[in-house]
Amino acid sequence: MRRSALHLRLFCMLVCAAISSTPAFALDDLKFDVVGDDSGLGDDLRVASLVVSALNEQRTEPRDILSAALADYGRLLETLYANGYYGGTINIRVDGREAASIPLLSVPTRISQIVISVDPGPVFRFGRAVIAPLAPQTTLPAGFETGQPARSVLIRDAVGAAVGRWRDVGHAKATPTGQRITADHNVRTLSAEVQIDPGPRVRFGNLKVTTPSAVRVDKIARIAGLPEGEVFSPETLARVTTRLRRTGAFTSVSMTEAETLGPDDSMDISLAVVDEKPRRFGFGAELSSLEGLDLSGFWLRRNLFGGAERLRIEANIGNIAGQTGGVDFQVGARIDVPARLGPDTKVFALTEFETLDELNFTSDQFSLGAGVTWYLSDRVEAQAGVTYVYSDTKDAIGARSFSVLTFPTSVKWDNRDDPLDPTGGAFANVEATPFLGLSGSASGARLFVDGRGYRGLGQDDGVVLAGRVQVGSIIGAGITEVQPDYLFYSGGGGTVRGQPYQSLDVDLGGGRLVGGRTFVGLAFEARTTISGNFGAVAFVDAGYIGAENFFDGSGDWHSGAGVGLRYKTGIGPIRLDVAAPVSGTTGSGVQVYIGIGQAF
Repeated sequence: MRRSALHLRLFCMLVCAAISSTPAFALDDLKFDVVGDDSGLGDDLRVASLVVSALNEQRTEPRDILSAALADYGRLLETLYANGYYGGTINIRVDGREAASIPLLSVPTRISQIVISVDPGPVFRFGRAVIAPLAPQTTLPAGFETGQPARSVLIRDAVGAAVGRWRDVGHAKATPTGQRITADHNVRTLSAEVQIDPGPRVRFGNLKVTTPSAVRVDKIARIAGLPEGEVFSPETLARVTTRLRRTGAFTSVSMTEAETLGPDDSMDISLAVVDEKPRRFGFGAELSSLEGLDLSGFWLRRNLFGGAERLRIEANIGNIAGQTGGVDFQVGARIDVPARLGPDTKVFALTEFETLDELNFTSDQFSLGAGVTWYLSDRVEAQAGVTYVYSDTKDAIGARSFSVLTFPTSVKWDNRDDPLDPTGGAFANVEATPFLGLSGSASGARLFVDGRGYRGLGQDDGVVLAGRVQVGSIIGAGITEVQPDYLFYSGGGGTVRGQPYQSLDVDLGGGRLVGGRTFVGLAFEARTTISGNFGAVAFVDAGYIGAENFFDGSGDWHSGAGVGLRYKTGIGPIRLDVAAPVSGTTGSGVQVYIGIGQAF
């Protein structure tokens, strides 16, 4: 029995409004039969059924079941249309009675059995499938053509594609103005003809902020960078939204296009924002059996001067109760100012003091710098700056002071599906830091590349393969001329799990151990879900350190492997890894690592 969706929804509303509360009784039996059951169609119908959903959710009160049954006529009919069946028959029987025939004021006090029977009938195919006019380079969905199954969703998607393409080329008010859809049951065809009115080519008008904000209106406009007078583009509008959200000053950003155009076919854009809370703080912790406890925290102040500026002060205490040197301490502050050199930029200034007590060196360091970040796309950003660094160090070479002017630059590309717990995509970060020695310090450059890739396998990405490659090099300065924290070490949670922290280095002879000028790090993980939020990981890591400025194989390798557990949370998985050495002579025994977030 076929009913219009409007009548069926009305039935449901009347039943829910007119019937008083009735006792709850369990539904004993549900039968769902599809004639000539195509597995795909049967699955779609069951997913669409509210009766099936109610039973799965254990909502079996008679009034709930009857309301769901009445609504199912329309939902199942829409599902048949979506799959190209326009001559179907739907019967829903409640204890042998057609659900639609049950009097509205006589809901049964008990429902024992529901039988849903669907005869989809024959598949209809497109006779005519026409949408016109089309903008240049419009791509309609595959299957929207004569002779193909006439799925109703294809008509919807084709109209959406046609209108969307007109909007892409500047016709913001493109809309379907007429349609003729005819089903011929004799030849089992459906003809669909849709007329599109592109409307005029529209240009951006003014940006109008419609809600109060602690960020100044002129600064909001500068960050947004709406190109007034340029041809309308949905992509441009999306970039405007991204720029505003990227500042972190707003919890919500909503853009609305004006309903009517100006006399010059310009269109104003209304902007509604909701401010973020001005302050935020956070903390983190990691624990290693050898490296001890590492605690970090930050305090953040948004919209510092009314221009969406952000001040972040952070501190870190590391190697607490560790066996790899003394306690390390770092404190720093950074202020970011958005849109200072254009809407897709921000300028920043930073300062940091750090004291390190490592196995092979100690260092007290102060830095002060500034720079610019460019957002080249949604996935690519670049950064360049200048930083003055002064440090007093002591290592196997002796006590020394370094005074250098550095020029850190980097390019980052990130298309991971979830930065906290990726199951697909890749990440790459390329850093180059030339340094100019002052007061007798050496000059050169530090290069570093970090690449990561992720691949999900199986249903719902139940298994994820993750790989990482790190490569570093010091060029232009000798191994004894570079401040110790610029050199590379391998071993520990960030490089090779299972090997002691910074255990792979360079032996200059006479017991003098320093970091290397070349580093290669490799890591591979297989991650799988155990049950619910729990997961397991198997991994193997390897690291290389050499005294040369480029990899030539003359250095040393070591590796480690292990297993781990993960528990997913809203801030990333809690990580527990247990690892042991596999090759090399730098360590023995088992190492344990605890932290928040995946290892990479």
